[in-house]
Formats: sequence, C-alpha cells, structure tokens
Amino acid sequence: MSDATSNAPADLARSSELGAVKRFLKATEIDTRMLGMLGALLVIWGVFHLLSGGLFLTPRNLWNLSVQSSSIAVMATGMVLVIVTRNIDLSVGSILGFVGMIMGVTQAQYLPQILGFGHPSIWLITIAAGLVIGVAIGALHGYVIAYLGVPAFIVTLGGLLVWRGAAWWVTSGQTVAPMDPTYRLIGGGPDGSIGETWSWIVGLVACAAVVLMLFNGRTQRKRFKFPLRPVWAEIFMGAVTCALILGAVWVANSYPWPVGIVRRYAQANNIELPEGGLFIAHGIAIPVLIAVAVGIVMTFIATRTRFGRYVFAIGGNPEAAELAGINTRWVTMKIFMVMGGLAAIGSMISTARLNAATNAQGTLDELLVIAAAVIGGTSLSGGVGTIAGAMLGAVLMQSLQSGMILLGVDTPLQNIVVGLALVVAVWLDTLYRKRIQ
Repeated sequence: MSDATSNAPADLARSSELGAVKRFLKATEIDTRMLGMLGALLVIWGVFHLLSGGLFLTPRNLWNLSVQSSSIAVMATGMVLVIVTRNIDLSVGSILGFVGMIMGVTQAQYLPQILGFGHPSIWLITIAAGLVIGVAIGALHGYVIAYLGVPAFIVTLGGLLVWRGAAWWVTSGQTVAPMDPTYRLIGGGPDGSIGETWSWIVGLVACAAVVLMLFNGRTQRKRFKFPLRPVWAEIFMGAVTCALILGAVWVANSYPWPVGIVRRYAQANNIELPEGGLFIAHGIAIPVLIAVAVGIVMTFIATRTRFGRYVFAIGGNPEAAELAGINTRWVTMKIFMVMGGLAAIGSMISTARLNAATNAQGTLDELLVIAAAVIGGTSLSGGVGTIAGAMLGAVLMQSLQSGMILLGVDTPLQNIVVGLALVVAVWLDTLYRKRIQ
C-alpha cells in the first residue's frame, strides 16, 4: 500500500509532463515526424562534428553541404509526387547524366559554332534545351506507364539503363568542359553567390513573408470559422522560423572567399589589401536559392492547386479517384513530366558546379532522391508526403555522405550506410502507419 502511494506522485508528474508536451504540439500544430527528423539531423551533425575534430559544423562545410544538397533536394520534390501516387522513378540519376551531357555539348560545341564564343544567349538556350529534353523524357515515361499500362518500376528501371547508355553515346564517354561562364553561376562558388548584403536582404524578405503567411493563415481560419492557434503559438512559430532563416544567412555570410580569389579580385579592382586581409563573404549560393524557389513552387502546386489535390486523391485511393471523374492517366503522365523537368534542373546545378559534364554524373542519385523523399515522410504506400520533408531528407542524406567523406570512409561503405538508412526509413514509416491506424 505504501509503495503504491509513493509511486503515485511520480506517475502524476510524468503524465502531467506528457500532457504539457501534447498540448504544446497541438497548439503549435508541429508535425511530429518533421520534428523527429530535425532531431535526427542535429544528432548526425553533432556526431560528425565530434568525430571530425570540429570540422563538420564550420561555415565552410555547412555552405558546401547546402550546395551539394541542392540538386538532390530539387529532384526529391518531384519524387514526392511520384511516390504519393504509388509509383517510383528509378531513372532520375540517368536522366540527370544524359541531360547534363546534352547541355554540355550544346554550350561547348554546337552553339559557339553557330553564335560565336561568348555569345550572351548561349546559357539561356542551353537551359531551355535541357528543360525541354527533361520534360520530354518524363512525358515518354509517363505515357508508357499511364496509357500503355507498364509498371513504373519496369519503365524507369529500363530508363535507368537507356539514358545512362545514351549519355555515354553522346560523346563516346568523353568529358565535356568547360561550361559557359554565365551558366557556371548556377553551380555556386564565389561568383555563384549573392554576397553578404543581398543575403541579409533575402533573409529579411523571407522573414517578412513568414509573418505575412502566418497572419494570412489566421485571417483565413477566422473567415471560415476554423479553430485558431493560440496567439503565443503563432508568435513562437514565427520567431523560430525567422531565427532559423537568419541563422542560415549568418552561416552563409561567415564563409569568406579563398585568399587567392580575394587577391585576384583586389588586383582587378585596384583595391589595396589591408594588413589582416580582406574579408568577402560568399553569402547564399545561387543553387540554394534555386532549390528553395523550387520547393516553394512545388509546395504551392501540391497543396494549393487542383492538380495537387488530384495527386493525393490518386495516391489515397486510385479507384475512387477515377470514379470521381479524375483523369488519372493524364495526371500520372504530368507527374512524370514534372519529374523530368526537375531532373533537368538538378542536372544544371550539378554540371555547373563541376564545370563539366561527365558520363558518370548522377550515378546512384536515384537512391539518394528516393531515400530523401521516404526519410522526409513520403509513404511508399501512397497518399502521404510533404515537399518540405523531402528537402530536409535531402539535407540529411547529404549530411551522411559529407560526414563520411570528412572521416575518410570509402565509397562502398558510404553506399552501404545510405542503403541502410533507406531501409530503416521505410521500416519506421511502416511502424508509424500501424500506430495511427
């Protein structure tokens, strides 16, 4: 009897703590899966920072990590829509390599002969050609899947082999370089960044947009008489989001240009170098801005358009969606067209960053993209997925690779870790779905 009495206060304390956490999560409407993924990302960063002797969480490595994650994050946004409809695309890495090779040949060989070297429209024509080819490949895959009834797994597995072989066939395996100077800005680097001042401007504009979205969301809830979040929860969400945005800008502005590039810049502009050296910040990289812009557009498409509603309806119940009058075949084809276009954008970032198009470009990227989407909360059973989660998943996957490279882990072992991460993510998704059913 005394034991039961002594344990009661402790049990009540624990239950009250759990109740407080539940009330907080309910008030703020934070996605617990997203919160768990953020926690996992912070743990990974902390472990790699300790094991690398303090090299991981430095402005230089975090800046490079953001650039390296960009192409995977862009493609992961499209993979969300593909997986939500209970399909899969195994060909995105090969499409990236093939489109990259086509864009490389276009700007390094064909256009200079027609327009002349250094023509200002070379990079624009190259980008347009890449997008057209990427969308066309996606349309071909989508047509075979939706209208000919061939499973997506088979079609895209064939595409993986076909487009990888086609990338080699374009130049017989030769590397194409260099890229157009303006085109190279898409890949980042000192010139492919917006600098300190513009980075702060972008950060402040983003914070203003966050506040405006929260205010507009609250107004819409009042209008339609939906439940409102407490005012403190709105302020908390806005403050945390703005703090994360400004913190990311601060990290980007803490990474200076290399000394050699600063010296050449000073000589070209007749600037006298001070005794302690000249600090010029990189700021936010252009590929990161591209990835963020793609994420915003894809989030809008997935959540605010009829097409997005159709995608999730098909994933939830394909038969019911068709009976409701949705043209499921056309929607499926459009999804793969979007995926092809996003693979082309990823190819632009990748080739511009490397300043070359190679036959091996994009190899195993399909694994990273699928893993990013699944780790980000997209269910392989269909009907569930978020764009933001997939982009965060891309950062997590790239963090694993970046950390292992810093530790000198061999490439085969890196692939083993990525494969295990994908399996664990699917297993956790299975457990989560069982728990909520």
